[in-house]
Amino acid sequence: MDAMQFFENSAGTWHSQRTTHHLPFRRAELGGSAIQVEALPANDDRVAEICKLHDIDPSQAAGGAFVQWSGSMQWDREDDENHSGSTVFAIVPDADDPTKGKMLRERGYAEIVPVAGQFEMDAEGGLTLITEYETMSSIERFWFASPDVRMRTSTVKRFGGFSTATFCTENRLSAKAEPLEVDTAPVASQTPSAKFYSVFGW
Repeated sequence: MDAMQFFENSAGTWHSQRTTHHLPFRRAELGGSAIQVEALPANDDRVAEICKLHDIDPSQAAGGAFVQWSGSMQWDREDDENHSGSTVFAIVPDADDPTKGKMLRERGYAEIVPVAGQFEMDAEGGLTLITEYETMSSIERFWFASPDVRMRTSTVKRFGGFSTATFCTENRLSAKAEPLEVDTAPVASQTPSAKFYSVFGW
C-alpha cells in the first residue's frame, strides 16, 4: 500500500473516540469527533493549489484528500473551544521510493499555518507522518485494524519536552460523505489550570 491508497481506503464518514494524555499534568482527557474524508485524484484543482502554495510542481503529486471534522473534548469551555474545521492534503512521493515523501497541507493541526510533513509507509501498511512546526513537532501513525476500523497514535513535543500523547479508534459509519454529527459530549472534570492544544483537529 502507498500513501494514496491509504487515503482512498480512508474515504467516507468516520466516528473517532480519542484519549489524550497531557503528560505535564499526568491527566487524561476523553473526546470524540465525526470525520469526513474524500480522496482527491492527482488532477484535482485543490491538489494543484496546495502544491503551488508550497512551491512544488503539481505534476509531482500522486493525489490528495479533503478532510472535514467536528468534535468535542472533555475539558472544553463553551466560549473558547473549537474542534471543527477542514483541510486539503497533497501527497508528493519521492521519485525513487513512493513509500516515502512529503504530505503538504494548507493548515497544520498544532499550528494553523501551511505545513509540509514527511510521510513513510511501513511494512505493516501503517502511515507515519512527522511534522515540524516553529514551536513544536509531532509524530503520528495511522493504521487499519480492519477495513472499517482505523487506529491513530500521536505525540506532540514542545518547549523541550513531550506535552501530549494521543490514541484514537475510528469506526467507518459510511463509505460516502455524510453530514457531520458529533454524538460525543464528555462530562467535564477537574480541568488543570492550563491546557495544551491537541495535535488533531479531527
